[in-house]
Amino acid sequence: METILVEPFSDGWAVRTETVANEMVFLSGADAEDAARALAYRLAAAGEPVRLRLTLRSGTAAARFVCLPPIDGEATPQLVRSVV
Repeated sequence: METILVEPFSDGWAVRTETVANEMVFLSGADAEDAARALAYRLAAAGEPVRLRLTLRSGTAAARFVCLPPIDGEATPQLVRSVV
C-alpha cells in the first residue's frame, strides 16, 4: 500500500511518496494537503489503496486517511479517516 506524507519542510510543507522521485513543496499546509489528496485519489482510481498521513509542525500526527479504490458501481475512490 502506497503512503503519502504531508510534513513540515523549512518554511513550507512537503508532500512525499515513494511513487514520486522528488517531494512536492508548498508554502501553505492547505495547498500541500490538497495536492496529497489529489494524488491519493489518482493512485486509488488506478486500483491501489493509499495511506495519507498529515503531520503538524510539532511532529504530532494531525490526521490519517485511507483512500480506497472504487468498487462495483462507484465512480470515485473513497477517502476514509483512520482512527489509528
